[in-house]
Amino acid sequence: MAKDNKRTLPASGAGIVRYFNDDTSGIKLSPNQVVIGCIIIAILCIALRFTTSGS
Repeated sequence: MAKDNKRTLPASGAGIVRYFNDDTSGIKLSPNQVVIGCIIIAILCIALRFTTSGS
C-alpha cells in the first residue's frame, strides 16, 4: 500500500466568512418578489418608451 503523505495547514481564520442572522427592521422581500418587481418595471419602461408624447 502507498504511504500516506498528508500535510496539514496551520489553523487560521483566513478566508472564513461568518453570516449572522440579524433581524433588522425594514421591508422583507423574497427573491421571487424582487424578480417580479424588476420585470414589471421593465415592462413599464418599455411601454412608456413606445407611447407618443404628442409633441
